[in-house]
Amino acid sequence: LNLILPAKPPFHPRQFHTCAVVGNSGDLLKTQFGEEIDSHDAVIRDNEAPVNEKYAKFVGLKRDFRLVVRGAARNMVTILNGSTDEVLVIKSVTHRDFNAMIKSIPNPVYLFQGIVLRRGAKGTGMKSVELALSMCDIVDIYGFTVDPGYTEWTRYFSTPRKGHNPLQGRAYYQLLECLGVIRIHSPMRAKRKQDWSDVPSREMISRAHAAALLLKRSQPGQVGGLGQFGSCKVWGNVGPSGSGPISGSPDMSEVRKYSNYSKWEIMPSESLRKEAQDHYIQMEGVSLYKMDGNKLDDLVCVRHSLKSEV
Repeated sequence: LNLILPAKPPFHPRQFHTCAVVGNSGDLLKTQFGEEIDSHDAVIRDNEAPVNEKYAKFVGLKRDFRLVVRGAARNMVTILNGSTDEVLVIKSVTHRDFNAMIKSIPNPVYLFQGIVLRRGAKGTGMKSVELALSMCDIVDIYGFTVDPGYTEWTRYFSTPRKGHNPLQGRAYYQLLECLGVIRIHSPMRAKRKQDWSDVPSREMISRAHAAALLLKRSQPGQVGGLGQFGSCKVWGNVGPSGSGPISGSPDMSEVRKYSNYSKWEIMPSESLRKEAQDHYIQMEGVSLYKMDGNKLDDLVCVRHSLKSEV
């Protein structure tokens, strides 16, 4: 994959101020959210969801990112319909579809695995929310069928059919909203004026996160521990201090274990938004990467030199 993956990660924390994640639920046809969706800095869509004048007043026309599963990846030429600006993020366990896609379309294409929620909400929609949360200050979601009593489990662009049970996902989305992580938009909510005054701000959440990390580090037996990097099974350094693994998991592949970490670069801190710089400092210059083929929590952690250390 070194030949096709970018040397620098394309997405950075807090890259956008507002993002809209547009699901495929049929309830999108009940409210004209189109202009509201297009007003966001970035819009993330799923799989085969069409973007055209027919559905413009319901789902908008703006198209920035599209997260697709393996099956939809095989039909991207038809789905994109000539759009070359939309960035494709493929969620796939095999690289065959990924390799075929980059040869057939001019759009930027990236492979995404995302975090693991185990028994949590599953599906492309949840992965899209994960992606948005990693890049955006404010995340608004549309078309995720969260209103009680809604039973038409179908997509807005297809004939009625039985879809996956959304109840588990609904609980997770509502929990994320209660925590101030996302904002949910739906037909039932559109009929009343939404009050976001009791939703925690990003700054408040960031402070709470920092306090939780500080508390974790100060707990008995945590002195000298890895703290927030407890799941890091393979470490690498980038910068003047050298490169290469410091430690490795026994079941780690030799290729990954002895990877050239000098290629695992990120944009210079000074070129990022202030919020991204704050995140970079909070993470102590460490980038986290999911470890392929290993235990669910195992991460590859690459420490980059902070500007003050160079």
